[in-house]
Amino acid sequence: MNHLEQSISGFLGLFFPELCVTCGKRLISQERYVCFECWHDLPVTNFHLEPENKVAQLFWGRTTVLNATAFFSYKKGSKYQQLIHFVKYKGLKELGYEAGKKFAYQLIDSPAFATIDMLMPVPLHQRKEKQRGYNQSDWIARGMAEVLQKPVDTKNLYRKEYTATQTRRNRYERWQNVESVFGLREPERVNEKHVLLIDDVVTTGSTLEACAVHLLKQPGTKVSIATLAFADI
Repeated sequence: MNHLEQSISGFLGLFFPELCVTCGKRLISQERYVCFECWHDLPVTNFHLEPENKVAQLFWGRTTVLNATAFFSYKKGSKYQQLIHFVKYKGLKELGYEAGKKFAYQLIDSPAFATIDMLMPVPLHQRKEKQRGYNQSDWIARGMAEVLQKPVDTKNLYRKEYTATQTRRNRYERWQNVESVFGLREPERVNEKHVLLIDDVVTTGSTLEACAVHLLKQPGTKVSIATLAFADI
């Protein structure tokens, strides 16, 4: 941003101040979307340091996930749920990108995630992505990939069917809702690869499990999971 753009932005900010999406305070210079204080107080999980963490436990007895983690946790109604809400529904895909970068800086020195070959965001159905204008998980993955220096594959894994929202479903209903909706366009491309599945939030793990099941059908494929948030319900 040049000096003129900064001046205009500052002038407009007097009348249309940008607010932190989590606490609502006015953002100051160099802050974008989330204030420094809220980033500092983010309830990070450090699950990447705990092999038997709460996210990993979701998949026990269900499918073979090598590693599983989430950047931060939130409870329903907390201010950090707002962060996810803005990334997912309010068009702040760039916030997803920035949060993905911060997440990746945690993982970059983790031995558990050192053998990743590619990042693969959980896909939206074309109809839903067209309605929303973007896939938030793509943007989170792109931010992570910039730091981890690994490729992102957004084309191979896809949704075959449009499914209803998962919000009010229990664990079994969520699994029924996604059990057969995913597929791989070029399955052989994940052979012998360690794939890091990326999503915005994990609650019951049903969607991620369904994705992992398809990937693990391929010879030599390993799957790890990383989500921006863990809904600690």
